[in-house]
Amino acid sequence: MTETQRDWNQNYLDADTPWDSGGPSPHLEELLTRHAIAPGRALEIGCGSGNNALLLARLGFTVTAVDVAPHAIELARQKAREAGLEIDFRVADLLQSGCGREIAGGEPFPFVFDRGVYHCLRRDGVGPFLENLRDLIAAGGIYALLAGNANDPCEREIGPPQVHAHELTAELDPLFELIELRECRFHGLPIETPDGEEVLPLAWLAVLRRRAS
Repeated sequence: MTETQRDWNQNYLDADTPWDSGGPSPHLEELLTRHAIAPGRALEIGCGSGNNALLLARLGFTVTAVDVAPHAIELARQKAREAGLEIDFRVADLLQSGCGREIAGGEPFPFVFDRGVYHCLRRDGVGPFLENLRDLIAAGGIYALLAGNANDPCEREIGPPQVHAHELTAELDPLFELIELRECRFHGLPIETPDGEEVLPLAWLAVLRRRAS
């Protein structure tokens, strides 16, 4: 187990997972409807305890879902069993070379959902992550992501990593055409501002199409 895996896994073992709202992101079903994405094969990266993967399966998608934390995958598999849903949950580290090829198995996905992986992994450089996305997402396929928004006016030391719009578009442009970029709020536990107010962190919702080459 890598150091990254150990750190994330410990969060799940300690139930120290403020990003886990206990339910699916409301933005997921909304974007599926808005962009007329029909059920088919789907991949969730950074699936955590499986909330969004379960929603996709209930909506009729054939779902593969991955996370770097083994205990998160254990929790997700348990939820799927209890719900009577068949989902292919796997442990995977998307900073490792060849990880995308191994997950896709030669059949890239037409739809990939990411609630928080990009904004974490970009801190180590997006190169290895993009190479794995190249193998994971079919040409013309959709990559939808939620990322921390650097326009958030709250001065804070906790909450999701943040990215500016121009950084997001520049970093993902080599592989993707931007379809939609809008501000929204992360669904889940609020964070406390320095003046004691509780707010949901500001986010970017980005929908991108994989370029043909």
